[in-house]
Amino acid sequence: MDSFQIFTTSTSLVDCVDKKLLVVLRDGRKLIGILRSFDQFANLVLQDTIERIYVGDAYGDIPRGIFIIRGENVVLLGEIDLDKEDESPLREVPVEEILQVQREEMEARVKRDKVKNKFLSEQGFS
Repeated sequence: MDSFQIFTTSTSLVDCVDKKLLVVLRDGRKLIGILRSFDQFANLVLQDTIERIYVGDAYGDIPRGIFIIRGENVVLLGEIDLDKEDESPLREVPVEEILQVQREEMEARVKRDKVKNKFLSEQGFS
């Protein structure tokens, strides 16, 4: 048996300190920043953080600065390959534009859900 040990706790984050990470939160937000610190509960401190909003084949970045994340809110965490970061097929658009497109998409989804719920209600589902 070799001396290599796999850590399944927050100590596995040691290798990620001072690296650029993508963090997906329970509420669906995607944050990109440099991991500066963490604790035994996997609470994270990200520096130079941006919140990235994806809609279709476009994205927009909102600068957030220093960001403290409670560990229980993290769904996914991964290191960003800096060599491949610029090769993304997605196009960057201004934040105002991506927020407007996101709002329109959300309104369309709400409208579709209302129609679907009305139909299901008429069919006897509640």
